[in-house]
Amino acid sequence: MVVCGDDGLAHRLAAELRGVYGEQVTLVVPSSRHAGRQPAAGRARAASAALLDRVRVVSAAVNRAGGNGGEPGGAAERVIEAPELTEAVLAEAGVERAAALALVYDDDETNIRAALTARRLNPRLRLVLRLYNRRLGQHIEELLDQAAALATGGTPGPAGDASTTVLSDADTAAPALAATALAGTSKVVQTDGLVLRAVERQPPRPGEEVADPGMCTLALLSATSNDPAGSDGSEGSGEQGPRLLPDSAAVAAATGRGAIMLEQVSYSGPALPPGRGGVPPFASFFSRRLRWSLAGLVGCVVALAVALSVVTGEHFLYATYLTLLDLFAINDPALHQPTARQVLQLLSGLVGLLLLPVLLAAVLEALGTFRSASALRKPPRGLGGHVVLLGLGKIGTRVLTRLRELQIPVVCVEADPEARGLATARRLRVPVVLGDVTQEGVLEAAKIHRAHALLAVTSADTTNLEAVLYARSVRPDLRVVLRLYDDDFATAVYRTLRAAHPHALTRSRSVSHLAAPAFAGAMLGRQILGAIPVERRVLLFAAVRVGGHPQLEGRTVGEAFRAGAWRVLALDVRGEEGRGSSGLVWDLPETYVLRGEDRVVLAATRRGLAELLGRRRRERTVS
Repeated sequence: MVVCGDDGLAHRLAAELRGVYGEQVTLVVPSSRHAGRQPAAGRARAASAALLDRVRVVSAAVNRAGGNGGEPGGAAERVIEAPELTEAVLAEAGVERAAALALVYDDDETNIRAALTARRLNPRLRLVLRLYNRRLGQHIEELLDQAAALATGGTPGPAGDASTTVLSDADTAAPALAATALAGTSKVVQTDGLVLRAVERQPPRPGEEVADPGMCTLALLSATSNDPAGSDGSEGSGEQGPRLLPDSAAVAAATGRGAIMLEQVSYSGPALPPGRGGVPPFASFFSRRLRWSLAGLVGCVVALAVALSVVTGEHFLYATYLTLLDLFAINDPALHQPTARQVLQLLSGLVGLLLLPVLLAAVLEALGTFRSASALRKPPRGLGGHVVLLGLGKIGTRVLTRLRELQIPVVCVEADPEARGLATARRLRVPVVLGDVTQEGVLEAAKIHRAHALLAVTSADTTNLEAVLYARSVRPDLRVVLRLYDDDFATAVYRTLRAAHPHALTRSRSVSHLAAPAFAGAMLGRQILGAIPVERRVLLFAAVRVGGHPQLEGRTVGEAFRAGAWRVLALDVRGEEGRGSSGLVWDLPETYVLRGEDRVVLAATRRGLAELLGRRRRERTVS
């Protein structure tokens, strides 16, 4: 496996492949003088170095991050330091002989250029690209697959494995970040029309009814989740930490623990294209007071037309026509006509005078609406119960979109007036406060004292931490979620904040920690549908063909379940006739026997998925 990148995701992905799946990894990173800070999870200790033109190859022992063990025998990964990802660097990394290549640079253009070069060097190479632009990613995926098919005579890659997979760390992490900020909010994994919905539930208090258990229990939360001195919810928390995919006996014995329940598995069909969100709705052109004024004038015209029809005996439509002529002062005076007709003409003229300022106000308000549609909105007065989102970069933009899909009020704070997410905020008509969050008055302008939660997802750890500390000084019970780069630093901050504010929810999340399992699964040719965080651990959802997996094939659903490793959730029958119209059979009986041609949706831990893919068997053979 070859991993190329310039930030924490590359190091995390290399550690995931090496420590969990036992793969041999070559990591390509910028040279030390060009690279910025590296995360602790992927930091390698150099053992030897040799200068090869502009490439430096280092044999480095892999650190075991987060309790992940490597293969026995002290095997080492290969690290190549290069200022640019050229064809020579890819060749030195062994792309021509590699099974898979992950390009996870932060810049889309760099990843695309390297992918085109790698496809030419090795047409059968499995490619995994990190791209933020979704539409461009679809076209690049089709292009690279077509190039592979032509170069290999129509057989791109191993059978059943996708030759090219385009993923976005922002899309993977955004739903988890959004769900973490809101108690009771469903944790949704949605991809290719497949929707899996889970919800976090706290244990019932004395006298409360037990909530609907849902389809199954995906995880049990830490026994010390309400204890500020308790476990941090990581893999090293022991028995007190969260338990993923517990069996029925563990669920029955887990009194006083919160749980994450699976509520729904469904197929909603292909996602619809985004609508034209930049056009405001018609009702927003006019204020409520102006709409009532217009309605009152229309009512007056109708009343005058009815009265004229009664007085003159004319048809209602002709009476309406005469009333409008009088209203616009273009009718002849009602000389030598009955008094009632003259009075109605005077009243119509009076209504016409009232209509002029109302029409002028309507024009001015409509122009103001179009002007404000291209400008940023300010937080309205009296706003409360909203989410304050700090940062509108790649991650912040996706989180904002997810929160608005959930119909959750949001106020954004961004220091860069040219940030990519401002256009999205403008289109979604979300209030934005422009300013440095570390300056006094910025969070107050975002109504932090009346907010429900704070999401700090800027790219600077110190900015996120400073914003959270200041917000907690204003609202000690405020729910906060902060994105931190370094896992050790995140753990220390998490424990300290939880100890200082035991009655408020605190969560620290790493985007690379949430995204790396999906990228690793794609490199192994498996479709990882998504991931949800369980405190500081990750639960994966994957689509797997039963054939070739002895742990599944020929076994019943009940026998295939492995506590703490994997659980079959649904049978995917899309494309099969006579097996249901929704495309999924989610209420599988425990006695259903899995066949080789079945495609199932399952939940799995990182190590469970590695064992299911057969990587753990190789480790046991070596040992």
